[in-house]
Amino acid sequence: MSEEITIEQLMNRMPKAFLPEKAEGVEAVIQYHLSGAEAGDWVVRIGNGVCTVEKGTVENPTMTLRADSQDYKDIILGKLDPMAAFMQQKVKLTGNLNLALGLTKYFKLR
Repeated sequence: MSEEITIEQLMNRMPKAFLPEKAEGVEAVIQYHLSGAEAGDWVVRIGNGVCTVEKGTVENPTMTLRADSQDYKDIILGKLDPMAAFMQQKVKLTGNLNLALGLTKYFKLR
């Protein structure tokens, strides 16, 4: 059995999984606040057909996502439905919620 992927590995894969043709015209800064076993803050920037990821925080992001790190991994790995996670308040979003709807289209998840 393969070793479980870490949040850091998932976040670092985002630029490679980014589908610029699906995010045409999108300019966004997304703040991730993850809690739990792999707690941390991450900033994802999407713009000009490029996605970058770095650890840290940013003032006035376009959208902020708060979640337990395991719940976030489960969403990315297809074990937890993103809409169900939001409805159950496992994921909390503030800011531009339309951006959240597009996020799943902007990245090749599996």
